[in-house]
Amino acid sequence: MSNTDALIELAKARRTIYKLGKNSPVPDSKIEELVNAAILHVPSSFNTQSTRLVVLLHAEHERLWDIVIDTFMQLVQSGAVPEATWKNQTLPKLQGMKNDPLLRDPAHIKPFSEKFATYKDHFQPWAEHSNAMHQYFLWTALESLGFGANLQHYNPLIDAPVAKQWDVPSDWRLIAQLVFGSREGEAGEKVQKPIEERVKIFGKL
Repeated sequence: MSNTDALIELAKARRTIYKLGKNSPVPDSKIEELVNAAILHVPSSFNTQSTRLVVLLHAEHERLWDIVIDTFMQLVQSGAVPEATWKNQTLPKLQGMKNDPLLRDPAHIKPFSEKFATYKDHFQPWAEHSNAMHQYFLWTALESLGFGANLQHYNPLIDAPVAKQWDVPSDWRLIAQLVFGSREGEAGEKVQKPIEERVKIFGKL
């Protein structure tokens, strides 16, 4: 199989998996190697290198989801989140997340927007583009290692307690949480719209 075919197969296999476990198919050092590769080799506009990653494994990962649960419990107590929704939907989902490690993606672009003033309004969306590429690279690479994963967005609700817990710099912005673990279930059905409605090719021989 060519590298291109292998990449396509990985893209097809990468799906949202919610049922995850703690049985990692690789040692933690392999996860660190993968994260370092993402930081070094995923592109960014003007080489701003704006994406930051925080990796929480094992007990540190579980501590993160305890913070999320505590945050939501305060919302329930204040009446912002209905208690029935909390008990029947949100809490079971969050308890399930505690089975998995997590990746965290902030962005930092201010110096470049000041240096290249002509493009200052573009650096924020460009940073989001780079951040998304990091997410996709890591998600697909985790699939290649045998992990399942899903992408979560509990920010900004958890920004302050997470920054305090792990001493995250104040100028880092929480974008997403890529949750991964051993694949204990399968992805749901994915209905695709016709390719003809989504792709146009001109000049093909």
